[in-house]
Amino acid sequence: MSLRDRKRARTRQALVDAATELFQRQGYDRTTVADIAAAAEIGTRTFFSYFASKEELLFPESDTRVQAVIAAIDSRAPGEGPAEVLLRALSAVPDTGDDLVGPLAALRLDLIRTVPAVRGRALQIQLDAQQEIARRLAEAFADRIDLVRAAALTGAFVGAVTGALQVLLEDPEHLAAPADLHAAVRAATDTALAPWLRPGA
Repeated sequence: MSLRDRKRARTRQALVDAATELFQRQGYDRTTVADIAAAAEIGTRTFFSYFASKEELLFPESDTRVQAVIAAIDSRAPGEGPAEVLLRALSAVPDTGDDLVGPLAALRLDLIRTVPAVRGRALQIQLDAQQEIARRLAEAFADRIDLVRAAALTGAFVGAVTGALQVLLEDPEHLAAPADLHAAVRAATDTALAPWLRPGA
């Protein structure tokens, strides 16, 4: 990663951290883009070169996770089925700090429940991700599944992850034990995808 890329990554993370702190302290609706930019020590105009809106700050790694799944599909091993690929992708997704298992994840879940704009953005991101992953699965395993079955498999996978996180993040103790949370999410996906797995997989 170049020096410029590292600087952009640091600024991007500073914006996410500032937004998380401000949303928790003064509420989502009362926090403006200008507030977040000032807390991260950048200009408001510069903010929009990193994020399109306040909502986007709550989903900073969504594209990274989708790309990790697609990379797992593209690098599938001979004999590896679509369900095995998705489970491997879950383990391969990079640990991106608080995005899935820390304070940001818990805050995001609370705001999805209480702020319509955040809920709408979350649903759009999830639907877009499911469509892209399903399409790539159907293309990669065209001899095994069609797009409908690929969509069903992807829906089971994404639903297991989402459902498990919704339950687990309601318990603040899980925020201190990300390894346990990851293990629980893996158990949930194993259960959801069991009908799709080859014997012994």
